[in-house]
Amino acid sequence: MGKENKNSTLEAANLAIGYLLKKKKEILISKNINFSLQKGELIGLVGSNGIGKSTLLRTLTAMQPKLNGSIIINQQDSTTLSIIQLSTKISVVLTKAPSVSNLSVYELVSLGRYPYTNWVGKLTHSDKQSIEEALQATEVLKFAQKKCFELSDGQLQRVLIARALAQDTPIIILDEPTTHLDLYHRAYVLKLLKKLASEKEKTILFSTHEIDLAIHTCNKMIVMTPDKVYFNTPDMLIKQECFSGLFPSEIIAFNTETRTFSIKK
Repeated sequence: MGKENKNSTLEAANLAIGYLLKKKKEILISKNINFSLQKGELIGLVGSNGIGKSTLLRTLTAMQPKLNGSIIINQQDSTTLSIIQLSTKISVVLTKAPSVSNLSVYELVSLGRYPYTNWVGKLTHSDKQSIEEALQATEVLKFAQKKCFELSDGQLQRVLIARALAQDTPIIILDEPTTHLDLYHRAYVLKLLKKLASEKEKTILFSTHEIDLAIHTCNKMIVMTPDKVYFNTPDMLIKQECFSGLFPSEIIAFNTETRTFSIKK
């Protein structure tokens, strides 16, 4: 990673992920994970079902402990950061949305300001400005007074992204943000994330099953396989034939020219 380290926002070095059981027994999911993510980048995390994508994201966000290695956030070891400090550096959008159906869009997005509000949770002028900017950036300002249960899945996903933006962190991590969306809204969300990463200079990391779309949209990708975790640009990963081995070759083929997967006849 070398010279990139000075400019990285999120770094993993020799990271091992998995689960700690009683009597200190470890269940290893993946090891030797190395990457350095920069601001302004959109990074897709892909791999087959059960490979450990969600485990990696939970580990990076301190929802579960790492087994080995290090995680560096803005030049600081993540283990030295408190929960409040972490919440000013990383915002998270989970696959399963929280129970927010009775909240208005504005109320949900305003929750992103919790690391900065005082103990009574009063929003300042600066907080309100951040909320409005997030609503505008995700094109949901017109829904601000609607209840969340009135929104479509695609609209709600944009609102959850707006909440993460309002949290004003340099890093945004999303776990499968395109789940349950149709093709148009899957493409819309990924293009929105690419735009936000570039214009807001955020580091945006997301896991997805939409590998084709990720290849065409992302600046970098993390590819998890049973044998190794790869990190590079989509072009370099294609040259390394990382995608060709993701699925059984007798069933699914990867076309390097069109950058798409197809089912073999």
